[in-house]
Amino acid sequence: MLREAIYHRPKQNWAYAYDDKTIYLRVRTKRDEMDEVSVIFGDKYAWQRTRAVAPMNKLVPDELFDYWEAAVVPPLRRLKYGFRFRSGDEELYMSERGFSDVEPANYLLLFEFPFLNPADVFSPPAWVKDAVFYQIFPERFANGDPSLNPEGTLPWGGDPTPTNFFGGDLQGVIDHLDHLISLGVNAIYFNPLFEATTNHKYDTKNYMKVDPRFGTNEKLKELVEACHARGIRVMLDAVFNHSGKEFPPFVDVLDKGAESPNADWFHVREFPLRVENGVPTYDTFGFEPIMPKLNTENAEVKRYLLDVARYWIEEVGIDGWRLDVANEVDHAFWREFRTVVKTLNPEAYILGEIWHDSAMWLQGDQFDAVMNYPVTDAALDFFARGEIDAVQFANAIGSQLAAYPRQAVEATFNLLGSHDTPRLLTVCGGDERRMKLATLFKLTFPGAPCVYYGDEFGMAGGGDPHCRGCMVWEEDKQNKELFAFFASAIRLRKDHEALRSANFKFLAADGGLLAYERLSSDGSERFVVAMNVSEQPITAAISTATAGHGWTQAFGDAPADLADGLIKAALPAFGYSVWRSET
Repeated sequence: MLREAIYHRPKQNWAYAYDDKTIYLRVRTKRDEMDEVSVIFGDKYAWQRTRAVAPMNKLVPDELFDYWEAAVVPPLRRLKYGFRFRSGDEELYMSERGFSDVEPANYLLLFEFPFLNPADVFSPPAWVKDAVFYQIFPERFANGDPSLNPEGTLPWGGDPTPTNFFGGDLQGVIDHLDHLISLGVNAIYFNPLFEATTNHKYDTKNYMKVDPRFGTNEKLKELVEACHARGIRVMLDAVFNHSGKEFPPFVDVLDKGAESPNADWFHVREFPLRVENGVPTYDTFGFEPIMPKLNTENAEVKRYLLDVARYWIEEVGIDGWRLDVANEVDHAFWREFRTVVKTLNPEAYILGEIWHDSAMWLQGDQFDAVMNYPVTDAALDFFARGEIDAVQFANAIGSQLAAYPRQAVEATFNLLGSHDTPRLLTVCGGDERRMKLATLFKLTFPGAPCVYYGDEFGMAGGGDPHCRGCMVWEEDKQNKELFAFFASAIRLRKDHEALRSANFKFLAADGGLLAYERLSSDGSERFVVAMNVSEQPITAAISTATAGHGWTQAFGDAPADLADGLIKAALPAFGYSVWRSET
């Protein structure tokens, strides 16, 4: 056995409480080396009476490793544990002190989960794993109140630029809520709504006021209440990493320099504030001088921003916050932010914008979830661009699923495009078949999927600003067949808990063939999803754990022979099919 490949530590995603009774344990081994992995566990104060052995299941593999997992219910909340590995005739044990050929006689040398304290359990809001989000860029969704149009507003449907306006507003969203209901979404993520100078509003001027070009605070409350009446949750975008150039404290620092009482609200390296060789003398978002970075270690800044978090939950009733550039704000601030938000509404969703590994923000003391860009990248590389094959895609997904605790996976925010990226159809080279496969994967994968406005009608557009075009409301320009696909796939997800659970297993990955299994939390329902991401038809034989007589076609129309424990399917080029079984 390759001992160097074996890894565990008693914290983070390797040993964590899922609820107030269950502890999940994980261990890593060399890929395809082990025949069996077990966990030996018991209570440290009653080892002889409580010692037990439980098999571990292979959670996922990636390119180099297998990740094994077991759910353990300690009888008295305390846990001592070690691992036993078997490969052929070899047997190996692992404790906190290292490896041995026999089970350690001294159980005190094993790993330890000292006590399952309910207060330490990471519990994202339960509603999130049942949510299907819809992202709205407010300035470009719908113009419902032309009286709010800024000077120079252009006719709806023109070419977007970084600086132009088309008059999208909150009334426009209210006017089109029935569209969201017909699509099947039950949560909205709004890009910033607060007063700012730009069309994207990421340069906040007043965090306590809806931008007058969108409406009023009262209009937002009306919108939130209308959404709630339809079963739709509302999440706002919070830009707490930086403000805008017209944010009054920043204006004061620009005017008074080091003498301003707000001088410590920002990270200033040298006064007066200026830009030299393209680099501001104060910290900013990127090198953008109109977006000065806020000093969230300053007590007054913290008080102000936490009051902002309180206000929109208490006064307007929003259901969550998406946190912009979340990885550049200090962890201490986010811990205080979580305490404030969860005290007001324990079911509020806290979502961080982080594009890389986010384990340190997902320990239960900061965010409920992050935007799942590693999965986004892998999905686009496989389904949209065709730059990797099914094996490479499965390895990337396996690595990501093993990176976070189960409850974080259930609540993660899955997207294929946004205001920051080219639109999905454009990345797919205009190929709707590729777009459908990517979307079907997103809607049958663990986590909360998000549809970027207009994707359901086939809107195209490159990177910013072209991905921020006006929503297509002219019926003759809408792709109705694509909309029907989106609505049907969303309905399939909403109707079946198995497609929303964290139980996910790849069954086949070869060239363009991808197949995976989804299992309900109670094991009563099972789905197999098969896709052909290639130009050539594929006849696939997919082994399953369920007898074939229980399978029925749930989505797609690829012909299949449903034999005992085997699905033989004829998948056309870029074809797909979903089968369902009840036990």
